[in-house]
Amino acid sequence: MTVLSHLRRAFFRPPSFIPAYPTTTTLTSAYHFIHSEHNSTASIKSEDKKTQGKWLTLPPFKATVNGGSLGKRIAGTGEGDAGNTTAIKWVMRCCPQLPRSLVQKLFRLRQVRRKPFESSKSVGDVHAPDSQVKRVSAKDSMRFGDTVYLPITVQALPTEKTECLCTEEELKFLHDLELYKDSAVIVINKPTGMPVQGGIGIKRSLDELAGTYLRHELSEAPRLVHRLDRDSSGILVLGRTQLSATVLHSIFREKTVGASNIDLKSEKRFLQRKYWALVIGSPRRPQGLITVPLGKVVMDDGRSERITVVENVSTTPSQHAITEYRVLDSSVHGLTWLELSPLTGRKHQLRVHCAEVLGTPIVGDYKYGWQAHKKWNRAQISASSLEHKTEVCNKTSLPFGLNLESGSITDKQPNLHLHCKKMVLPDVSSAIKRAHVSSSVYDFSDIKSLKFDAPLPAHMQRSWDILCS
Repeated sequence: MTVLSHLRRAFFRPPSFIPAYPTTTTLTSAYHFIHSEHNSTASIKSEDKKTQGKWLTLPPFKATVNGGSLGKRIAGTGEGDAGNTTAIKWVMRCCPQLPRSLVQKLFRLRQVRRKPFESSKSVGDVHAPDSQVKRVSAKDSMRFGDTVYLPITVQALPTEKTECLCTEEELKFLHDLELYKDSAVIVINKPTGMPVQGGIGIKRSLDELAGTYLRHELSEAPRLVHRLDRDSSGILVLGRTQLSATVLHSIFREKTVGASNIDLKSEKRFLQRKYWALVIGSPRRPQGLITVPLGKVVMDDGRSERITVVENVSTTPSQHAITEYRVLDSSVHGLTWLELSPLTGRKHQLRVHCAEVLGTPIVGDYKYGWQAHKKWNRAQISASSLEHKTEVCNKTSLPFGLNLESGSITDKQPNLHLHCKKMVLPDVSSAIKRAHVSSSVYDFSDIKSLKFDAPLPAHMQRSWDILCS
């Protein structure tokens, strides 16, 4: 809070703008950033040692690959917006170490300046009149050669974020989650019970842990591009740079937007996700397509929410949700293994489709299937299975407070049996490299696909072994 107070006082104090090109000093290690895609370094340019009047000068703007447009081209949904880069995007690209909330506040307080390229070409640039340097809004488009200035007081921020310290065992566990890594993406097998993002009562999330410990050789922190519920598990993709994260965001978004036009029989779908789920009961048909709108309702307590199928879309806000399903295996115990392929990415989509449409709630889903769990006759599980449960529960818990050695169908309260088993994703790293060479004319339809397969978590594997034995 002390730092923020200092920044607030500094921002409201009217600075005297003195751009100084001849003299430059290198930023401290925390702010010395060389962008992996643009090889640009933010530098401090000043003429005196006084804080007032100093500015952080970003590299002149130059044409860059537009991540949103590239994502659309990879998805084959059109050329996309050739795209203007906004001022806030350029600031975040040049200074990824700055919190986005702080950058947004700088723009709100009108503390960001821009000098057009034409002004910068004058010989007497150091003494150029202030009229050539104007305030810039976050959504203003950048033009070639434009130079953006930030208050030097951003350096008052702590040079390092408070790290969540991990033991050697926890670090090894975290790195063992990695299924794949290249210059653009990291793919991990998220464990059951680990939250993807922070929130109230959450001390350590995958987002925070990956940002601190999975950077590897890059200075940028990996960024989430999609979500998995805390109690589900499986394949989770992170973008390693701001550009790759933007491309991946666009790909996942286009997957949902274009879901109605997807050819289910095509092997060339640019993004495929296949979940495995164990459900109570069995669908009427061994395979099919669920296509119903989903909406959010507030519970009686006025605080909690749940997703439900919307009957009247004209009166209730809703989002169309499409899921392809097929039966993998059925059990005499009244349980069924399903493969679920979401063609859209709605919140709790698979859980609601299983519970409310198929009438077969997922094992361990007490939010949408608590009535089915009350009626479930668990006495059908054999005595030998119970002996197996006693044996595995004696094992020690895993790092980060997780206990993945229990939660199968032999336990009194099974964990959620929903796992992102397989994913097919375009080779974003290759696409970005080619886009830098010829982003306007290259045909991305021949970009190869990356295929991932995540092993089942321990509790689901034991349930599989029990039911299939």
